[in-house]
Amino acid sequence: MKAQDILPDDQNFALLGGQPVRKGSVGAFLANVRAIEDNATSDDARRMAWDDLYSLVPALDALGLFEVFELRSPALREAVARHRAVLSPAAAPRA
Repeated sequence: MKAQDILPDDQNFALLGGQPVRKGSVGAFLANVRAIEDNATSDDARRMAWDDLYSLVPALDALGLFEVFELRSPALREAVARHRAVLSPAAAPRA
């Protein structure tokens, strides 16, 4: 399967399980992780990165990203799991 099979070039988003998923969602998530983990990031920029990262969680859940990949950072993994549990207790990982 190729990227254009999921989202054709002329489309900017797809609805997956009723959730709009925009092109660039995974890339934006990764950019926010890098900003959060960069010691040179200011506190304000880090807060904005967290807000942006959390806003992407529903789309990434719709993609099934968290079912396939585990976040390497324990702190990030725990923060995302807590956020997912608030959004949908059924989406939270099982212990």
